[in-house]
Amino acid sequence: MFNFMRKTLILAAAAFAALSAHAATTGRKAGNAGTKEQTAATKTYNVDICIYGGTSAGVMAAYTARKQGKSVLLVEPTKRIGGLTTGGLGQTDIGHAEAIKGYALDFYKRIGKYYGKDGAQFTFEPKAALNVYKSYVSEAGINILYSHRITKASKKGNTVRNITLENSENNKNKAKVTAKVFIDCSYEGDLMAKAGITYTCGREANSVYGETWNGVQMLDKHQFPDGVDPYKIKGDPSSGLLYGISDGKMGEQGSGDKTIQAYNYRITLTNDPENRIEITRPDNYDPSRYELLIRLKEIAPWQSIHDVIYWGMMPGNKTDINNNGGFSTDMIGANWNYPEASYEERERIAREHTDYTKGFLYFLGHDPRIPQNVRDAMLAWGYPKDEYEEYGHFTPQLYIREARRMVGRIVMTQNHCESKETVDDPIGWASYTMDSHNCGRYVVNGMVKNEGDVQKPVRAPYKVSYRAITPKEKEARNVIVPVCLSASHIAYGSIRMEPVFMLLGANSALAACQAIDRHGNCVQNVDPAEIMHISETLE
Repeated sequence: MFNFMRKTLILAAAAFAALSAHAATTGRKAGNAGTKEQTAATKTYNVDICIYGGTSAGVMAAYTARKQGKSVLLVEPTKRIGGLTTGGLGQTDIGHAEAIKGYALDFYKRIGKYYGKDGAQFTFEPKAALNVYKSYVSEAGINILYSHRITKASKKGNTVRNITLENSENNKNKAKVTAKVFIDCSYEGDLMAKAGITYTCGREANSVYGETWNGVQMLDKHQFPDGVDPYKIKGDPSSGLLYGISDGKMGEQGSGDKTIQAYNYRITLTNDPENRIEITRPDNYDPSRYELLIRLKEIAPWQSIHDVIYWGMMPGNKTDINNNGGFSTDMIGANWNYPEASYEERERIAREHTDYTKGFLYFLGHDPRIPQNVRDAMLAWGYPKDEYEEYGHFTPQLYIREARRMVGRIVMTQNHCESKETVDDPIGWASYTMDSHNCGRYVVNGMVKNEGDVQKPVRAPYKVSYRAITPKEKEARNVIVPVCLSASHIAYGSIRMEPVFMLLGANSALAACQAIDRHGNCVQNVDPAEIMHISETLE
């Protein structure tokens, strides 16, 4: 009864044949092997399960659903699948390794095999992750609609009937997808929002859910030392603020607001001379964006390039560079409007992050105010020739650390992370530190200060509720949201890790299959205990 993996080949073949036949009637016949990419004119699709967002969660959801014999369409707004896992985040945020189970663990075992290793490997190059995800796509015959994004969700009562898409490159070539169940695996929660499901953005006050680490938090990590002057002309407020400082007022400690933790890029560089492309002066370069760094280093003198960059080393002489210190790769405050912004505004925000990041790397290697040892260390590195070829060798995936968060049938909170409260309907596990990057940068007592960085360890793996990934039935009975799930800001900071998204994505697909087979497509009626049992047999 529990072994969904033992579907007959006849059933799987029949389901795939049906999808292939549909593709043929809509403009492109699907073959029996590999990926079927749809990018042409307006099409219609009718499948069992539509998965929106080709993130790590989305790929695993699609793979799982196909292995259960369901017809699937995976919709990806860009030209690349895998989200952050193929976008530079190669140093996996593991937490407690025993919490990585099911197909999530299978992914890391396949990474190990890619590098000729027995067992799981948690550090990898972007191209390795992409290779593994393409193997899932090929094995399961996943139909992918690239370069399409949602514009509308049509409902009848509390049932989402179909979604309308547009080509994300030209805003034309409309497509419509009808499905029994929809799974929103996007980092932004765009399908969820279009479907009219309740969500929130920003930080709750500590008082809302009885927490201590939510809301405004000005602590001492990734912080400016006392005495850094914020003004263009030192000591003169009338001269205006330096780039990257908010002109607003920081809220009271623990209070709620609409700010979100900073975004950046997880940067892939290499020091292999045969594979390295020089970091040249980028378009729109403006050294004034980095004046705060010079001010900071007047008070806290340089030691090495590691002062401002977390330099994670990956296989292939490559990096997974992340934020480090008070001034680094995070663009604090530049993303506040991103979650609910138009696609055009999001593209502008992403370009600003790209310009800032490329400029920052160039600044560190060339500005005469940077010590020679730091410049030399930076100049040893460059963009890799064998990564992101279609994007000029720089990752297109902005690190969307949080955007919208559903307000579902239960809200995961700090108390769940700390095992002070437990849930009786688990659909997965999480275990990473409650991790929020800085949310704002303000003038406090005449000095520059960052606010929002919280890093509080989790003692043991904890259960993530099935109710946290499913909306209230009155809002949508056939939608599952495993990425922008229902959690407070600080709890989401722990849950939001790629291995967790893989597991929740795969288990969402199992839940969708059960909903279709037994519950008239109603996801709220699924038995999560059965899903968890099945999931643990899939390793």
